[in-house]
Amino acid sequence: MTALAFNPAKFLRDVRIEASKTTWPSRRETLVTTGVVLAMVALTIVFFLVVDQVIGLGMRFLFGVGG
Repeated sequence: MTALAFNPAKFLRDVRIEASKTTWPSRRETLVTTGVVLAMVALTIVFFLVVDQVIGLGMRFLFGVGG
């Protein structure tokens, strides 16, 4: 069994090469994506609020429990 040699200089070169391939979103793309995420969070909140209220209403109707 041979031990794998770790070469820090080659590792750093490879990291630099891979980092140069990274494309960053523009400010507008970031703002649009953030807006979409916040809108989806708001829709999720409303969905679960409605589901919780319906389940609570069903519990009160069926068993007379729940608040």
